Amino acid sequence: MSQTVVLKVAMPCEGCVGAVKRVLGKMQGVESFDVDLKEQKVTVKGNVEPEAVLQTVSKTGKKTSFWGADEAETAKA
Repeated sequence: MSQTVVLKVAMPCEGCVGAVKRVLGKMQGVESFDVDLKEQKVTVKGNVEPEAVLQTVSKTGKKTSFWGADEAETAKA
């Protein structure tokens, strides 16, 4: 089943964007993705598990979390 996963990824430069694009391009099940450097946002569409996408992007060494997760943690406190 196709779904959309949105991540917040700390990407200070275009090189970081390239690293994220490389790992997503190799990931099985990914149909499309968009990397927004300005927003620090990565949107992935495809037959993928959200946790698997998070783990794959984390392999680039960039701080990665689900979009809105920081706000949810703050709201719980």
